[in-house]
Amino acid sequence: MAGETDLEHILASLSPVLSEQEFVFCTFVHGQIGDFLGMEPMAHFVEPEGITLIVKRETAERFAVDFEGVFKCITLKVHSSLEAVGLTAAISQHLAAHHISANVVAAYYHDHVFVPVKLAYKAMHVLTELSEQYQQKAG
Repeated sequence: MAGETDLEHILASLSPVLSEQEFVFCTFVHGQIGDFLGMEPMAHFVEPEGITLIVKRETAERFAVDFEGVFKCITLKVHSSLEAVGLTAAISQHLAAHHISANVVAAYYHDHVFVPVKLAYKAMHVLTELSEQYQQKAG
């Protein structure tokens, strides 16, 4: 099933959902992704400097892994296409206008926005407000 590509329709249909879990980004200079599967990463990315994992905070603490920030994940339930233009920019700009950092990870069906724990409820409000603006525009 192909995802939505019309930006205005996507923004009107965001349907953000806040995770109960807290997540952290951690990095490992040595090793391969298979070495870290026991940490059950939500996502990983291999860069020249090392492997980045996104894992539950409790997992990082259990494995005594260093991390800096703690985040909540807001999943946008709209099924946006990986080829949709402008979604990440629109979300990031709107959150930035409210002084909220956003680390956006696109997966096949949904986009996942990692925001600082202390700003998670504010971010939910901001994204819901953004979506409602586009719903009114479409209505």
